[in-house]
Amino acid sequence: MPSIVIRAAQADDARLILRFIRELAIYEKAEHEVEASEADIRASLFDPGGPARALMCTVDGEYAGFAVYFFNYSTWQGRKGLYLEDLYLTPAHRNVGAGKALLQHLARIAVAEGCGRFEWSVLDWNEPALQFYRSIGAWPMAEWVKHRLAGPALIEFAGSGSTGSQPSPG
Repeated sequence: MPSIVIRAAQADDARLILRFIRELAIYEKAEHEVEASEADIRASLFDPGGPARALMCTVDGEYAGFAVYFFNYSTWQGRKGLYLEDLYLTPAHRNVGAGKALLQHLARIAVAEGCGRFEWSVLDWNEPALQFYRSIGAWPMAEWVKHRLAGPALIEFAGSGSTGSQPSPG
């Protein structure tokens, strides 16, 4: 049985996290979409008030992967939830229990924080991940369609029209 260790990421992990992000993007056929720099990762995960947190995973003392998560909010539950933005394991460290260990660690964080939900998204073609998630009791939210407004479209939409209101910080 391999030795799997999960710990909170530290600022010194930013370079490795970015490498893992790029590897994940290659796997998801979206490498061209990675815009983050090491400085961006450091600021968003480790600066006071940063929006997200990360975990590092080692298998037998070797870095195997990471998870990035943040807290969101459910109006229906009136409580926060935990959203898993990314979970990645290097190919050499898959199918040894590290992914399940990361998810269980995150589930424990969600329970300890009083979260009503633990959610994530997965690409519809990633059948190994879909099967694994079903095996742990997670189910797809097929009735919900994810939408995204980003880049120039976000900027254009934000600037269109005049409501007279200004966004409030945070």
